[in-house]
Amino acid sequence: MKQKINIVTLGCSKNIVDSEVMMGQLQNNYKILHDSNDDADVVVINTCGFIHDAKEESIDTILRAVKAKQEGTTKKVIVTGCLSERYKQELKNEIGDVDGFFGVNELPEILNELDTDYKKDLIGERLLTTPAHFAYLKISEGCNRNCSFCAIPLIRGKHVSKPKEEIIHEVELLAVKGVKEIILIAQDLTWYGIDLYGKRELPDLLNKMSKVEGIEWIRLHYTYPANFPKGLLKVIRDNPKVCKYMDMPLQHINSRILRSMKRGLGGQKTEELISRVKEEVPGIILRSTLIVGYPGETEEEFNELFEFVKRSQFDRLGVFTYSPEENTHAYSLVDNVSEEVKEERRDRIMMLQQEISFNLNKQFVGKEIRVLIDRKEGDNYIGRTEFDSPEVDNEVIVSSNDGNVNIGEFYNVKVTGSDFFDLVAEFN
Repeated sequence: MKQKINIVTLGCSKNIVDSEVMMGQLQNNYKILHDSNDDADVVVINTCGFIHDAKEESIDTILRAVKAKQEGTTKKVIVTGCLSERYKQELKNEIGDVDGFFGVNELPEILNELDTDYKKDLIGERLLTTPAHFAYLKISEGCNRNCSFCAIPLIRGKHVSKPKEEIIHEVELLAVKGVKEIILIAQDLTWYGIDLYGKRELPDLLNKMSKVEGIEWIRLHYTYPANFPKGLLKVIRDNPKVCKYMDMPLQHINSRILRSMKRGLGGQKTEELISRVKEEVPGIILRSTLIVGYPGETEEEFNELFEFVKRSQFDRLGVFTYSPEENTHAYSLVDNVSEEVKEERRDRIMMLQQEISFNLNKQFVGKEIRVLIDRKEGDNYIGRTEFDSPEVDNEVIVSSNDGNVNIGEFYNVKVTGSDFFDLVAEFN
């Protein structure tokens, strides 16, 4: 009987891909579980070390696994991922009974610890943890940006692009498995290709990916605003397989704060870029993220951000409170905005965004839209439009008593209602 191994994935979609690759390498030697509550012989924890709350969750998960080992329900505990990369020695000193701590790029070493050889012929092979019809695809690793608040370059290193041929091969493998939607991820998608080809090659990569039979949606996450690549908007506008959707983390609009954040783009240029995106790609849905409570953020600077959100009418928006990260430039600044004020500022913007989203959603009522069905809940099917990414964006709740609806298929539905973040619809 094969031993059971439980891969626990914490953090972002990049960690999901790393876990799926690891599981692909291990599946011949172990019975694979993912994020399971069942007992397992081996537990591998793929940690997140991005912000304070994520670190706490990772440490709590490690301690629970160690307790299970001490109680005899688990034989071996392995820790990998961002937290382990960044604080390996500290974790070794503080937490006993862990059989190995590994960094983000040490898959062969992890496999060796688990008596499994790394197989180069399995490059591109993954054991998907997402629903079978969509998958995340990491096209590069690391980041060459120097954002003052971000520890990712310290953890993941410099930007390294995957060769186009390797990416297209992986897309083909995913398509064979039934994947219809590819969600491109990286620390910075727009930097893709500079290290390999001497220029930004994301537009060309998108066109090549769209030729793979079976792929119907290609979605872009994490497009950095500074030095935005020429030609990308044209591809989004003209290529029917590339979703009219862009995730562009702006972080702030006040120019002083943006300079301190080392974002490479001031407030006016940021607004000009947003205008250009909307002008060149009519109907595009823009998702962004913001940070409130950055060191020194005054009430006036926050109000400038608040008015910017009101003016910009983002379709999708997430807001984070500033979290000081060791060894980053911003860590040396005085974190003089209290947690209470940070949370109050976050809540104010999210209440505004709730109102914006509600008004935008009302415009869909009575219209026919195309949705990809993700799952069934009770008597309803839950789907998404091309304007929504899984987990983080809006959903379409489709009522039906028809048993002929298939998960992972596209359908045209008519919107009959809306609320703050979701649409209600019925099948045509």
